Amino acid sequence: MKLLFVECCISQRGGDSRTLVLANAFLEAFRESYPDAEIETVRPGEMNLRPFDRDMLNDRDALAGIGAFDAPVFDLARQFRGADAVVVAAPFWDLSFPAVLRTYIEYISANGLTYHYEADGCHGDCRAERLVYLTSGGDAEREDSLGVLYWRQLCGMFGIGQFDYVFAGGLDLDPAGAPELLAAACDLARKLARTFKGTRG
Repeated sequence: MKLLFVECCISQRGGDSRTLVLANAFLEAFRESYPDAEIETVRPGEMNLRPFDRDMLNDRDALAGIGAFDAPVFDLARQFRGADAVVVAAPFWDLSFPAVLRTYIEYISANGLTYHYEADGCHGDCRAERLVYLTSGGDAEREDSLGVLYWRQLCGMFGIGQFDYVFAGGLDLDPAGAPELLAAACDLARKLARTFKGTRG
């Protein structure tokens, strides 16, 4: 099994990022449960990704038109498409997530590679059966969190059948209680990490 870990834990806290703490809890439990699994990490925040402009889109469309999906612009999309499972970690940021993650999504959303269109609509072409979204924020968890809704809908577009998430919320509402809230979220993440048996690969 190959797990792709999309690490977008942009934080002034650095290694003490609360989202990163949550992600590490998940990954440690995953490694313990599936020692033979391969974990591949991508860090969009360290890649200097440019948002697509008109010329970049024209160039990518031209490459897609001739089936040149081995071009570097499709590297991230090919990596995403080939994973057996995906974990995305990003903070709850301005009601969604950091802009660099949105830019990463532009790169993996490649028509003809990670999804395609037919007469009845969009069909996903990704290998992964599951995607887990891990996030944390100072405000309380909301059912209509845009980050959660966005990734849930992306799973549909990419053909990923199961979507799960853990939201460590309310961490700034009562700073004294934040460690307990984060610890509880980490426990949920660990339990989730142990449920990947049966995932392709």
